[in-house]
Amino acid sequence: MMKAVSIESGEASKAVTGHGVNRGLSVFDLVLRIVAIVGTLAGAVAMGTAEQTLPFVTQLVQFSAQYDDFDSFKLFVIVNAIVCAYLALSLPFSIFHIMRSRAGKSRILLIFLDAIMLVLLASGASAAAAIVYLAHNGNSSTNWFSICQQYTDFCQRSAGSLISSFGAMLCLVLLIIFSAVAISRR
Repeated sequence: MMKAVSIESGEASKAVTGHGVNRGLSVFDLVLRIVAIVGTLAGAVAMGTAEQTLPFVTQLVQFSAQYDDFDSFKLFVIVNAIVCAYLALSLPFSIFHIMRSRAGKSRILLIFLDAIMLVLLASGASAAAAIVYLAHNGNSSTNWFSICQQYTDFCQRSAGSLISSFGAMLCLVLLIIFSAVAISRR
């Protein structure tokens, strides 16, 4: 009889430890979602406000670079805004998981939606990264010259927005992994 009681208490302590780990993963999930919101919002705002006009002697001829001159940059801003809105809308689920760490169906839904948002964000950031690369380095075989020698502010701003977006992608990858770990611990 004593042996059965000790096994049951050992199982109870194991369940409490697993519950605490899932709660910790849920808190980390909430923090990662907030960091990803900041990253996607910063990326969208930085790219959406990126513009520079080169000063010349005459006011009739001015050269300017704006984010909406490139379709890839437009896509980047739209995708970052969509992912940012999704992450903001998923915050209540993350808070729910802190309170009920054993919830499984909502975690599966979040893994699925997080994966879709990761793919969407990766495609938008990759398209914009290709244009930023061309702006920085040019392409001598097609006679495309680097514009970043003249438009330094525009290029720095667009590169910075890419960095924040790639940081948000890393957060989404971690969110998927930690949600999968939390589900497997059930």
